[in-house]
Amino acid sequence: MSRLGKQVRLGRLFRHPSGRFLGVAVDHMINYPSGMPPGLCQIMTNLPKIAAGEPSAIVMNKGTALRLMPQFAGRVPFIVQQMALRADEPNFAEVATPAEVAAMGADAIAVAMFVKCPLEIAYIGQLTKIVREAEQYGLPVIPHIYPLSSGDEHKQVLHTPEDVFYAARVGWEAGADVVKVPYTGDVSTFRDIVAATPVPIVAAGGPRCETLEEAVAFSLAVVRSGAAGLTMGRNVWGFEDVPLAMRRLKEAVFAGPGPE
Repeated sequence: MSRLGKQVRLGRLFRHPSGRFLGVAVDHMINYPSGMPPGLCQIMTNLPKIAAGEPSAIVMNKGTALRLMPQFAGRVPFIVQQMALRADEPNFAEVATPAEVAAMGADAIAVAMFVKCPLEIAYIGQLTKIVREAEQYGLPVIPHIYPLSSGDEHKQVLHTPEDVFYAARVGWEAGADVVKVPYTGDVSTFRDIVAATPVPIVAAGGPRCETLEEAVAFSLAVVRSGAAGLTMGRNVWGFEDVPLAMRRLKEAVFAGPGPE
C-alpha cells in the first residue's frame, strides 16, 4: 500500500506532460536569524502569488503549511522541510516528522543536509532514518544536499562536478526518491551526473540572479542537462513581480529544449 501512496504523490509532483519539475522554496526563513529576505518576510502576500502560478510544488516549513496552505488544499502540491541547519553550526534540528508530514497531506518530505563536512555521517544517518520512517506512509523523501568547502570560517557550498556528484550519490544510495543538489554551472558536467544517477535530479536554484533573464537562462541550462527540473527560491520571491517570474520560469522549464 505504501508503494502506491508514493507513486500517487510522485505523480502529482511530476504531473506536467513534460515530466519536468519546477518547485518554489519558501523554507529558508527558519535559517535566517538575521538578514531576512523581504520576499519571505511578506510570505502571507507572496504565497498566494506563487500558488497562483501553479508550480509543481511549494517547499515550506511545517508552520507555513499548517497556517497558510488550507486555502490551497488539494490544488497546490507541497513539500515540508524536515530540517533546520546552518553551515557554521555544529548541530541541526528536526522540525517535522514523516508522520506529521503525511498527516498534513504533503506530497513529500525534504531533508536539508550537508556533506564534505565534519557532521557528514550524522547527516547521512538522519537521512536514512527519515527514509525508513517515511516508507511506511508512502511518503517520498527528497534530500537537499549541499557539499561544503573545508575550513572553520565562511563555509561555502561547492559546485565542482566531483563534489556535486558525490552529493547526488549520497542521496540515492541512502534510499531517496528524488535528489536536489547544486548545479555545477556547466551543462555537460551536470549531464554526466544526471546520467549516472538512477533517481530524478533536481537542481538547487542557487543565489539570486541579478535579473530575471539570468534566472531564465539558468533554468534553460539545467533543462538542457537532462535534469528533472529545479527548485527556485530567491529567483521567484526575490523579484518584485512574482507572477511574471513564475510565468517566465515555467516557460523555460516546461517548454524549453531538452537534453542536447
